[in-house]
Amino acid sequence: MNIKVKRIYEPYATGDGYRILVDRLWPRGIKKENAHIDKWLKEVAPSTELRKWIHADPDRWTGFKTKYRAELTRSAALKELSADVRAHQTVTLLYAVRDEQHNHALILREVILDQQAT
Repeated sequence: MNIKVKRIYEPYATGDGYRILVDRLWPRGIKKENAHIDKWLKEVAPSTELRKWIHADPDRWTGFKTKYRAELTRSAALKELSADVRAHQTVTLLYAVRDEQHNHALILREVILDQQAT
């Protein structure tokens, strides 16, 4: 199983495998016909309240991780995402935010890998 994380603004590559957009909002400036996505799973993204909370103060990253993981424990969409990962050799989780070190797609990847390890 290979789970990649990539900004949707980066060029499409055949090595991306099955591409899933994991943002609640459609990314600005991207046309759907040019996005090269196989699935848009917006329900797995952080809630609107949590998204606004982290955008108000990026220094809340540690708290955001905790709160988002808690949201994911109640998420049917996470089960769907986990099934997609098991069904494909390579999956790329696509996100739009600029910060490549602090984004929810990285947390999703961690959660899925943790699930697969148990």
